[in-house]
Parts: sequence; structure tokens; C-alpha cells
Amino acid sequence: MISSLVHVLTLLAVGALALDEEQAELARMVRENCVHEIGVDEGLLAKVDDGADLMPDPKLKCYLKCTMEMAGMISDGVVDVEAVLGLLPDDVKLRTTDIVRACDTQKGADDCDTAFLTQTCWQQANRADYIFI
Repeated sequence: MISSLVHVLTLLAVGALALDEEQAELARMVRENCVHEIGVDEGLLAKVDDGADLMPDPKLKCYLKCTMEMAGMISDGVVDVEAVLGLLPDDVKLRTTDIVRACDTQKGADDCDTAFLTQTCWQQANRADYIFI
């Protein structure tokens, strides 16, 4: 099994994102916490890391909600667009601000579904800059 750190580093390399060491460490911690809390299949995470579309798996949906909550991007089923933008590296923010604002909150049947639909909107709109933790 590939470690969570390798998953994050792979994500950074694929997305050509300039996250510093502190941001990479925080992403690793969020990922580990949410994997443990939700019990998501790490094989699903590896597939998304490798470029697959987000899958409508119930635990993956709740994993996305968990990561977004821990990062302060979603609360009570509402995405905080400014918080999302504040977490992005400047170069990525320049390319994705319009997308994040346009996607806003994609309301689902519950908060897990909302996180999934919102992240699916981001991923489909700009796969090159999509950040998956």
C-alpha cells in the first residue's frame, strides 16, 4: 500500500502545485485523519490521485466532506468560497477563482453529497488544477 504522504506528493506533482512543506504536511494530516474517521477505501483515493473521476461511493463522499470541514471550506452544508480561495496557492487561485465561484455550493441530498457534488464540479471544470487531498 502506498503511504498517504506519497499520495499527497503524487497529487502535487501531477497538478504542478507549489505547496510548501507546511501545506503538504497539513494535507497529509487531514487525509490521515479523515481516512481513519470515515473508513474510506484507500484504493478509491489512489484512483483519484491517479486522475480518475470522483466516484459516487458513500464513504468517498463523506471523506470529501471530512476534508473540507477540517480545512474550513464547508460548514452546515454550505461551501465557504472565500475560505476555499484562501487555501489555494496564488498561481492556482488565479486560474480557478471563477470556477470556484461558479460552482459555489452544489447542494446534495446531505452534507456528504454536497461536498461530493461541489468537488465534482471543481474537478470537471479544471482537472489540471483540481486539488484532491
